[in-house]
Formats: sequence, structure tokens, C-alpha cells
Amino acid sequence: MALTVTLPRDTDEAKTTGASGATMTTTATTTTTLPEHRRLGLRDGLEGLRDLMDRLLAPDGCPWDREQTLDSLRPYLIEEAYEVLDAMDDAQAHRRELGDLLLQIVFQAALREREGAFDLDGVIAAIREKMIRRHPHVFGSKPAAGAPLDADAVSRQWAQIKQAERSEQSSEGPPQPLAGIPRALPALQRAWRLQDKAASVGFDWPSVEGPAAKIREEWEELDRARAEGDPDHVREEFGDLLFVLVRYGQKLGVTAEDALRATCAKFEARFAYVMAQCHARGIDPNAAGLAVLDGFWDEAKARGIGRGGA
Repeated sequence: MALTVTLPRDTDEAKTTGASGATMTTTATTTTTLPEHRRLGLRDGLEGLRDLMDRLLAPDGCPWDREQTLDSLRPYLIEEAYEVLDAMDDAQAHRRELGDLLLQIVFQAALREREGAFDLDGVIAAIREKMIRRHPHVFGSKPAAGAPLDADAVSRQWAQIKQAERSEQSSEGPPQPLAGIPRALPALQRAWRLQDKAASVGFDWPSVEGPAAKIREEWEELDRARAEGDPDHVREEFGDLLFVLVRYGQKLGVTAEDALRATCAKFEARFAYVMAQCHARGIDPNAAGLAVLDGFWDEAKARGIGRGGA
């Protein structure tokens, strides 16, 4: 619902002369339509989102929102993050899902504010200060001698600054470059982050041939474990192989998580084609047999289904 407000176009009144010669005074007006959120008393931009959350959490606000806690919001935060990933190929869907994710941040900050811990301004200040601190080549008062000029050098500098910050917080014990990588990350993503962090201190193969040779070694070890018939050993060696494949992908400029996500989408598209062909021919997939299903799969592959979003 929109509210229509009539406003003077100019501060001065216009004077015209009528047919009888009398002077008439008229006021020129224009019509402005207020957006719904302004009619409801909510400000524009991020401040308006804070207003909205304050309204939801008010004593006369939303009963569901008022019952939420940081623990109850955990699954929603994860879900919204994944929905952003799913929407990134569609600009309008991406915009909407980023808004949903932003709401989760505003929601959690609002709950912390009510605890007296921090508010949304504190969240913004923390990331702003960190980004300034970790980009001395951009925000430093004077260009440092030998300042980093490429992305790799900047990445190493970032790791050094982060490690120095950790050292200031805890002066005892050995360096811990792997600290801070969330254990709740998807395993492929975490494998990438762990190896990337280790590489920042020089623990890495100098070329792609290193992980390629390691893959062959791990494959042989997996084969031996399978021949032994020890399930625990098989699981261990299979994990080792996946771990090295992640680093091999990094060396090739491929992110394992993205590559596997794309392959999953391709599989879904081609399997949908297989099921559609069974349906069109009146074939029960459960009774079709592998040869028939594989034939439809080959058709899907030949048609390019699932490749590049086809």
C-alpha cells in the first residue's frame, strides 16, 4: 500500500489574470508516492533494516522473532549462505538472497545488543578496522619499501599480519597458522583452507608435479587397503586421496568445492534426461537394466546436457 502526498512545486504562488480581469492565485502541485517502508516509519538503507529488526523484537512485535536465540538462528545462517551460492548465476535472485543473509547478520547483532555485548555499528567497525590494518599497501600513511605489487605478495602479507595479530593476543606457544579455520566448514572447503594456510608458511609442493605424484602414491595405498579388506584403513586412505586432489586442483587453478558442485549439477541434468527418456518410452527405470539407462546417459552426454549449464 502506498501513501500519496501532495506537495507545492514551488514556494512562490503563481498569479494569473482571469477573463474578468481579476487577479487569481493558484498553487502548482506535484504528487510524490512514499515507499511502503517510509510510510511505516522505517529509514532507507541499512539503518532502515535496523529499524525493522527493532520493530520485530519490540514487546508488541513478532512472537516468533522474539523467541529466537543465537543457537536457534544457527541453521538459518547456514541455509541462507548456501542459498546465496545457489543464486549467484541470477542477478535478481542473488540480490534477494544477499538480503536474506544480511538480515541474519542484523538479527544476530540485535540479539547481542540486547545482551549488552555489541551492536551492528560494532560489527561494522570491527571489519572496517581489520581491513584497514591488513591493507597497509593501500591505507598506509607512507608507501613501504618493497610494498607488495601483486596478489600473491599481498596474500603472504595478509597471512603475516594475521599471524602477528595472533601472537599479540597470545605470546606463548608455537605459531598456529591453521587456527581460526572453522571446523564446521564443508570438508572440501576446509581441506582447501588448511592447505592454503600451510602453503603461506612454505609447506607446499613447488609445482603441480608434486601433488600429481602424491595422487599416484595415495591411489596405490588405497588399492592396498582395499585388498586388505580393512574398512578403517580404506576410509583413511580414501580421505588422504581426496585431500591431495584438493591441492592438485589448487595448483591447476580449480577450487574443488566449485568443481564438484558443477559436476553434481551436470549429473542431475543428465540423470533427469535419463528419467525423461524412460517415461517417454513407458520404461520402468527399476526394471530397465544398466545397459538401457547407460544408453540414455550417453545420449545426454552427446547432446551436451549439463555442460556449461545446458
